[in-house]
Amino acid sequence: MELDPDSVDSMYRTLSTAVVPRPIAWVSSTDGETDNLAPYSFFNVVGIDPPVVMFAPASMKDTPRNAVETEEFVVNVVTPDLAESMNASSATLPSDASEFDHAGVERAPSVVVDAPRVGASPISFECVLYDTVEVGTSTMVLGEVVYAHVDDELLTDGKLDVEKFDALGRLAGSQYTYTRDRFGLERPD
Repeated sequence: MELDPDSVDSMYRTLSTAVVPRPIAWVSSTDGETDNLAPYSFFNVVGIDPPVVMFAPASMKDTPRNAVETEEFVVNVVTPDLAESMNASSATLPSDASEFDHAGVERAPSVVVDAPRVGASPISFECVLYDTVEVGTSTMVLGEVVYAHVDDELLTDGKLDVEKFDALGRLAGSQYTYTRDRFGLERPD
């Protein structure tokens, strides 16, 4: 098969199927009246000094618009026990309806930003807007992490332990995966 990059639907399907698993940013935001919550699988870490994460929505719906307008948001990590709630929060709702309420997700207060975080998420990153980058029809939203919440039970000697943490990853379509099946490789000198 050969694909023409101008075939947006075919290219999206091929990219989102080949680039897997993708971590999921469950982004919470607020406009001051309504708290929004939505999952984004075009998400990653882009820098460490300063610590910056990004998510890239295909359109400027409520959550990314709030992140840009208020210059604050929270990235909550999705674990298998949160999968159903995360999926429910992806429903298309009116702007004045909260996905937290629709999906039955408990809010927890943030420390630095006004946007609430997902109370049940074992890892949450409070972010302030670092920048936005227009990439075709998408907008990459970059956030500087200004505070992190990590459940103590995921730590070993004060550090996040990948063996104690199982994140959910996005594959293609309605397919997801776990991070339970692991192996190690020593980096050569």
